[in-house]
Amino acid sequence: MQRSIIPAACLILIVHALSASGKPVGASPVRSKSDSGNVGASVGVSNGANPYVKWENGPSHDAAFFPIAVWLQNPSKAEQYHAAGFNTYVGLWKGPTEQQLAELKKAGMKVICHQNEVGRKYIDDDIIIGWMHGDEPDNAQSLGKGKGYGPPIPPRKIIDDYRKIRSADPTRPVLLNLGQGVAWDGWHGRGVRTNHPEDYPEYVKGCDIASFDIYPVVHSKPQVSGKLWYVARGVERLVKWTEGEKIVWNCIECTRIKNPTNKATPQQVRCEVWMSIVHGSMGLIYFVHEWKPRFNESALLSDPEMLSAVTAINRQIIRLAPVLNSPTIKDAVRVSSDNKDVPVAVMMKKHPRRFASQNRSSGGATYLFAVGMRNGRTTATFTVPGLAGGRTVEVLGEPSPSEGRGENRTILLKDGVFKDSFRAWDVHLYRIRQANHD
Repeated sequence: MQRSIIPAACLILIVHALSASGKPVGASPVRSKSDSGNVGASVGVSNGANPYVKWENGPSHDAAFFPIAVWLQNPSKAEQYHAAGFNTYVGLWKGPTEQQLAELKKAGMKVICHQNEVGRKYIDDDIIIGWMHGDEPDNAQSLGKGKGYGPPIPPRKIIDDYRKIRSADPTRPVLLNLGQGVAWDGWHGRGVRTNHPEDYPEYVKGCDIASFDIYPVVHSKPQVSGKLWYVARGVERLVKWTEGEKIVWNCIECTRIKNPTNKATPQQVRCEVWMSIVHGSMGLIYFVHEWKPRFNESALLSDPEMLSAVTAINRQIIRLAPVLNSPTIKDAVRVSSDNKDVPVAVMMKKHPRRFASQNRSSGGATYLFAVGMRNGRTTATFTVPGLAGGRTVEVLGEPSPSEGRGENRTILLKDGVFKDSFRAWDVHLYRIRQANHD
């Protein structure tokens, strides 16, 4: 993940984003379905079950749990990440060590780490919720300092290692984080396996959680730079390649990494997060390292504006986790975009209660999660059959009141139809409360 500098979700049935004529909205320059695609069956979540129940010592079985992780951070900073809405560490530098695990346990932070000697010693400790392979085995592998790079690690080796990890401990899932070749076939960092996407259906046989990383905002190549939808494309492809048998997570950028001039804005980070979820990701891993203008392994913590934004994003996901973990309603909403160059992707869910913290039913609600998939403006028309009469659509927790869009604005829905405007990379989260006669 560090070497490629462009690093690492249970799967969801995604609602078709369709035009009024029933055709997909807009066209994707990368020829992906990720603007409007229907991703197929999902693991566990599609039928309302928690995807982690099969692992006794894996991630929480609570329906209110959604994995929000940070990549390869010092455990001494776990309390700071916990305060920002993170609940999982992925990777420990040259670890796990006993000291690292002790610090994480003190902070109440769970971890997915390598199954080394210390890890096996702590196999009965609930601080470890999963095991992991080495990072990005699908990329060309270093032959040593000054010796160049050899081919990627073959999928067969990953599958064999997976079986060994599972043999030692079948009570926890195994995570595999892949590189940007998941989303971009032309990634030259794969060496002799560049333009060989057929490798990936084999790689994902060697894990329980399939993840990947690509960072479009800071990307150095014009084919990807600024094209945020590559994040959604990678998620969508993992959903397809795992055939609904694996959980999918993905990585999110939030620092300069190695780009001295570009960094994702809070708006772009929020867009990448929600386009990931809408297209099937069920876990997020923030990559927070930065090498320019100077090295900072925890650059997110040194950036007050971005830290505040990421904290708000994480907390909203946590509040909505029971909804996100509920079944996705397939083909139940249509969306058309006035601007054919700015398609809008949407996911629909229903949940019987407003929040999991409430002990009584609120009568239930329909939720629509929508993302503008291009750097442009449009007006989207949403049609939800079966909602007769007049309703109020609540727009949940938007972060830009200074721009005329304050927290929890409302829109009128009439006979199942409402409209909303989208700026570049906008995300809108809608709630439509169930009426007594529904």
